[in-house]
Amino acid sequence: MTVLDGRRRSAGPASAATREAVDAHRDDGGAELFGITELCQQFGITLRTIRFYEDKGLLAPRRVNGARVYTRRDRARLALILRSKAIGASLDEIKHFLALYGTHGEGRVQQMRYVVQRTDEAIAELETKRAHIEATLSELRLINQRVREALAAQAPRR
Repeated sequence: MTVLDGRRRSAGPASAATREAVDAHRDDGGAELFGITELCQQFGITLRTIRFYEDKGLLAPRRVNGARVYTRRDRARLALILRSKAIGASLDEIKHFLALYGTHGEGRVQQMRYVVQRTDEAIAELETKRAHIEATLSELRLINQRVREALAAQAPRR
């Protein structure tokens, strides 16, 4: 690993070309660009994972000299995709959510309404499951107690 600009980077030949492409196109106005290897390291995912999200239309990096170059917006989208997957969202739901945002955030309120709707649904579903689990646990505890009592009654007396 090498460290440039305060960020860790792989020292391999492919990453060196990517790093050069990224650094050559880095905007002095503060726009930060990332290579695919860098994002993989930051999020603990594989190249294949990022390419999969690209194939599904969830990410659309720029290409510079054949290398994928990701903006801060792409990085934020990737973080959102990974968080959404971790809580059980489907790729279609994630794609719909990302599309609501729009190109300049004009759909942010719609996006938040969608999140409220989906989380309300998920909470209701989990509450129902929890109620079923609690009922099952009560039944199992009762069965367990009665069987223990029956066993105790069958034990030879001294």
